[in-house]
Amino acid sequence: MSGHAPPELVCLGESMVTFLPSRPGRLADVPSFARAIGGAESNVACALAAAGHRVRWVGRVGRDGFGDHLVETIGGYGVDVGAVGRDPHRPTGVYFRTAADRATDAHEVAYYRAGSAASAMSPATVPYDSVADGRILHLSGITAALSADCLALMRELTAPRPGRPLVSFDVNHRPRLWRDGAAGDVLLELARRADLVFVGADEAEALWGVGETDAIRGVLPEPAVLVVKRGGEGAVVFERCAASFPTPPLPEPGALPPDPRASNAGGAEFQTVTHVPAPRVDIVAPVGAGDAFAAGFLSATLRGLGATARLRHGHLMAAAALTVPGDLAAPPRRGHADRLAALDDAAWGTLHLGPGWTGDPCQPGDDQEVRTP
Repeated sequence: MSGHAPPELVCLGESMVTFLPSRPGRLADVPSFARAIGGAESNVACALAAAGHRVRWVGRVGRDGFGDHLVETIGGYGVDVGAVGRDPHRPTGVYFRTAADRATDAHEVAYYRAGSAASAMSPATVPYDSVADGRILHLSGITAALSADCLALMRELTAPRPGRPLVSFDVNHRPRLWRDGAAGDVLLELARRADLVFVGADEAEALWGVGETDAIRGVLPEPAVLVVKRGGEGAVVFERCAASFPTPPLPEPGALPPDPRASNAGGAEFQTVTHVPAPRVDIVAPVGAGDAFAAGFLSATLRGLGATARLRHGHLMAAAALTVPGDLAAPPRRGHADRLAALDDAAWGTLHLGPGWTGDPCQPGDDQEVRTP
């Protein structure tokens, strides 16, 4: 990635050092842990950089060894980390988790992030210029829950202003972080100010009491693009204006699609709705899939692909994360993903992805398991 070319996409949020257990069991019984990294926005940044995009991650870490590890590891994926703040007075956040399914109650997570360097992000500590020069700015609801200063920053970044990047917002509701009952109102406010929103049907039910796809769009009519994720059932994208994003032929390498907010200037608004089922996946660990889905959808968005292709690339990137043990997975090669995303509906419906599937079948020696019975 060139150090001089502007990023295509900027991700802002907290990243933490994660300690993964050496064996299943209660945290009280686990004798040792392996160190990794975790953070919704940095996960998206790493996945997009690994997929060949120019990406910057903006965050704040302590001036400590854990902060060094985060910056070096995220930078190792090809992410621009030059705008990461280093706080000499606050520590880098860390957390420990058990090996059980994080998506159910059969797990423990112990966070040590209160008072972290990231919780001190604010309009005063994060220069707007550090996040405003990308085509897309990707945020999540996690940041809003960290502190009043972080919420003030999120409100500033989502406020309408001339030249604002397209704002992508993943609701990412984390109930443990919200202790005052404000999550529903705050996350709805931020989502309504974004251009592109990702939300799970389960999140919408918990936050706003609506779980049906059309009802969720009724609660969130403002975003030009709304992606509702329904787990194994697939995902639905609502778009105001069929031309919200360009369709093939693709832009020249390095070219960016036109601003979707201006694509229907002066014309009547209308909406398209596209549903794409999720492929069958042999799950190794149900972690990191939501961030990976967002990365796949955003990658296809930057490439100017149509709605079905964007959803399919989201599902494929999620499948890459689901078929490895950790949060971050190597994405499939672009040509491999493009071939799968271009399958007809019948072939897509029989797609079955297992561990190793991201290897390109056109490249000898790659381990891969892709079944289309």
